[in-house]
Amino acid sequence: MKLSTKGRHAITAMMELAIRHKQGPVTLADISVEQAISVSYLEQLFARLRKSGLVTGLRGPGGGYCLRRPASEISIAQILEAVDDAVQSPAVGADVTHASAEVPQSMRLWRQLSGRVYGFLNDISLAEAVEEKASTEETPKDDPRFGAGYHHQDERSAA
Repeated sequence: MKLSTKGRHAITAMMELAIRHKQGPVTLADISVEQAISVSYLEQLFARLRKSGLVTGLRGPGGGYCLRRPASEISIAQILEAVDDAVQSPAVGADVTHASAEVPQSMRLWRQLSGRVYGFLNDISLAEAVEEKASTEETPKDDPRFGAGYHHQDERSAA
């Protein structure tokens, strides 16, 4: 499965809010600089995130955006659902008007697969994504999880 650009940007922007949550509201300009996403694009994403109840906006000096709930209570699937019309919970995407026997087997297979992908993304919290990002940034080059052939990008180009 390939995430849309909209979905990736929404996830990285939400991760930025989660990382900075102790600093108070975060402006879209700050996220724009940190994540290299245009402010106008972020405005579109955050309108949808706000409408879905994932963020709250504060106006005026010192304003910006904050997570509406703790990062541990927001799933990656919820973020994707908020900004990407193609991503839906299996319950929303299911067409209950057709009996199971009337639905082609290929359609049932894709529904099952979509349900599993959604379930996987729904099981990953925003807090877990932030923790994973932090742990991969601190991973030494000799970490056995990457095997002997792993090298940082800079080391390969220097050789």
